[in-house]
Amino acid sequence: MRNMSIDTYKLTSMEEPSDEVLSQLMREAAEDAREANAKATQRYFDELRQAANAIPPSIHHALPSE
Repeated sequence: MRNMSIDTYKLTSMEEPSDEVLSQLMREAAEDAREANAKATQRYFDELRQAANAIPPSIHHALPSE
């Protein structure tokens, strides 16, 4: 097996990645997922806020209060 690093390993390779390379790939994938989730969550709440702000004030008063 040749010397493998995160920069030289190809996912389509027939060789299994070393434990170190696999660990680095997993860390990077997890970080990408965390970033995408944070962006999606922010976008969701931004859209929810916009939708709430678009409700006319007269409707707010018609809603039952607790």
